[in-house]
Amino acid sequence: MRNKLVLIVLLFLPVLIYLIFATATHNSLFLSTISRNNKELPKWKSLDGKPVLLENKITVLGFIGNDILKNQENLFNLNQKIYGKYEGFHDFQLVMVAQEGSEKQVEELLEKLSKFSEDLSGWKFVFATATEIQSYYHSFKLHDSLNANFSTTKVIIIDKDKNHRGRKGKNRDGKDEYKESYNTNSAADLHNDMSDDIKIMLREYRLALKRNNKKKDFHLHENK
Repeated sequence: MRNKLVLIVLLFLPVLIYLIFATATHNSLFLSTISRNNKELPKWKSLDGKPVLLENKITVLGFIGNDILKNQENLFNLNQKIYGKYEGFHDFQLVMVAQEGSEKQVEELLEKLSKFSEDLSGWKFVFATATEIQSYYHSFKLHDSLNANFSTTKVIIIDKDKNHRGRKGKNRDGKDEYKESYNTNSAADLHNDMSDDIKIMLREYRLALKRNNKKKDFHLHENK
């Protein structure tokens, strides 16, 4: 009986602490799921030759097409408002899908980004044909479309299980809310909504990790 009581306390105490100290500004303690079990990133060529995967990573996924330097200010916004805040998390990455032939533009972009961030290892770039980019983008069934350069200013959040996450349901004012993407040309959208939502998702994983560790610790003591 005593062991059961200890287990209950260990399981629910992190939840209580989470509820007390949560600082997210909108009404959700957990980020809504927009779509589940999305396709893994195809085995496209990456800039450094290393494989890039979504599974087991918290990913900001973007489609930057073939005119990258023209829209570099949007990526500077993303670097400052999002990457700079969360680059210390090992499982966090930004994955940008570019069209084949734009490798030199990406290299130039990274050179410019290096002036603002010392460690750019969390920035991942993969290259695909226009047809492949369109097909993969459509698999997420987003409301917006890619432009003529096979790019969009909007990015999405993918969790470790390849679920697309965002906002869906009632906000703190009781109004219906739906947000499937975040606009990189809006510093306010990144700084407020996106930063807040990533913070919530990181808390989800932190809470789950603590809960799992408590369970393991309890069973270890129970078996002694």
